[in-house]
Amino acid sequence: MKKYEMLSVELKEGIRSGKYPEGKSLPTEEELSSSYSMSRQTVRKALQILVNEDLIVKRQGSGSVVKGKGSAQRSHIIAVIATYIDDYIFPGQLSAVESVLSANGYTPVIAATGNRVCSERTILEDFLNKPIDGFLIEGTKTAMPNPNFDLYARLFKRRLPVVFFNSYYPELQGSISVCADNRSGGYELVNYLIGKGHEKIAGCFKSDDIQGHQRYMGYISALRDAGKLIDDEKVIWYTTESKESMFENPDSLLSRIGDSTAVVCYNDDIAFRLIRILGQYGKRIPEDIAVASFDNSNFSEISPVRITSMSYDDRNIGQIAAAKLIDLLNGKKVTSEAVPWTLAEKEST
Repeated sequence: MKKYEMLSVELKEGIRSGKYPEGKSLPTEEELSSSYSMSRQTVRKALQILVNEDLIVKRQGSGSVVKGKGSAQRSHIIAVIATYIDDYIFPGQLSAVESVLSANGYTPVIAATGNRVCSERTILEDFLNKPIDGFLIEGTKTAMPNPNFDLYARLFKRRLPVVFFNSYYPELQGSISVCADNRSGGYELVNYLIGKGHEKIAGCFKSDDIQGHQRYMGYISALRDAGKLIDDEKVIWYTTESKESMFENPDSLLSRIGDSTAVVCYNDDIAFRLIRILGQYGKRIPEDIAVASFDNSNFSEISPVRITSMSYDDRNIGQIAAAKLIDLLNGKKVTSEAVPWTLAEKEST
């Protein structure tokens, strides 16, 4: 056995025998390093084994605290991991999360990944070392292979309640999620445009998040069912990293749209930017081309032409997800929920 493994075995035996009782701190890293003639790095690796096995928790100012059989005592802290915090629809969702959690005696600790898997890993590792009662998580790049499933496995092994919101990982079977019914929303939006007389409907979708794939599935299914499948060239895909550059070459973007008389956009942010470009090129909305999207956010109202957009109506995904997490914490059985869209028709179509 390696030195850190030997130390972890000895510390586990000390916990089992009662030498280190639950709720009490283990010796500090410095003390362990001195007592066992090991480096601080070796001691940290040994302690991490105990953290991974849910035997201790690291607390600021208290060091490594033994959990033991008394670990059911709650910290009343909830980790909220979102892709973004202070823009688009996220402030409203996170405000609703905070209201629900606070009303039930819990304090949210919020972190943002920026939709980057490396940031997600850092955040998960940090929270796994803290006394957290439950997790509300918006998945990161959920349409892509994720390198952080080992951390999710550790989280589920501890039987900590987790609810995903907005997006989820299909590979994590049995997980609870609250998301929009994106496929149905895409289908309904295209049917609406077909009903307005549009034959050629372009699309712009996000490729690294599962919502983009689901909205595209609804979009393409509605076109297929109506016998109006279009050239793949008129379907524009972008990623988290390529969104800004997509608008740096408007000539290329508009050439992809071509002779389409309508465009379905992934969300209002994209639709807002597209409408501004179309206006700069002398295109009239909706006389020359109609634009429709998802989320019915502030962007749909401040756009030069108000945007027809799929809406959650008066439902808030953050609020619903937080309520489900509270139910899990209270021992209730919950199920995943797909929130339906309603059409908010405005001047862009």
